[in-house]
Amino acid sequence: MSFVVGLTGGIGSGKSAAADEFARLGATVIDTDAIAHELTEAGGAALKEIERIFGKDFIRDGKMDRQRMRERVFSDPAAKNRLEGLLHPMIREESKRRIAAAAGPYVVHVVPLLIESPDYRRRVDRVLVVDAPEATRLARVRARSRLPEDEVRAIIRTQAAREARLGAADDVIDNGGTRDALLKQVAALHQKYLQLAGT
Repeated sequence: MSFVVGLTGGIGSGKSAAADEFARLGATVIDTDAIAHELTEAGGAALKEIERIFGKDFIRDGKMDRQRMRERVFSDPAAKNRLEGLLHPMIREESKRRIAAAAGPYVVHVVPLLIESPDYRRRVDRVLVVDAPEATRLARVRARSRLPEDEVRAIIRTQAAREARLGAADDVIDNGGTRDALLKQVAALHQKYLQLAGT
């Protein structure tokens, strides 16, 4: 049975950078966003149902048209519920399978909506929150995605409040500074998790 750390944080907090470093140090990283991408890529297990529910317009180049789907679910809560109702059970099942098969000394399970999801909370032994000030997160997301500021703020509003995330955390990475500072914090936590996992 693997020791599982649930890694979460708001959009633009630096979850991926932290997860990449944990992976480099030898942890098994299982990312729910990556699984969602696999399910909706060309040949993905969710594509047929997405086409059946939303229509051919939401499939482009053999995969889900992310931009179109994002616009749809942000303007239509019922569509958001239908998409989540399809994808979330598939993501949970695949996560469970990968955790069971994990070969690393411990698992870092990256779940953006960990705090909002009691099911994922029950699956992890510790909650690790990657935190950064909202202005920093906003700037990072805009630089990376070219989304307008109001759209990024809308995404931030759909996620758990920073205080709620920090209140649920067993461990926190402060990623308001340099990449070097992030890597040092990950290295220290890696040692801690190796001990907690009994390796």
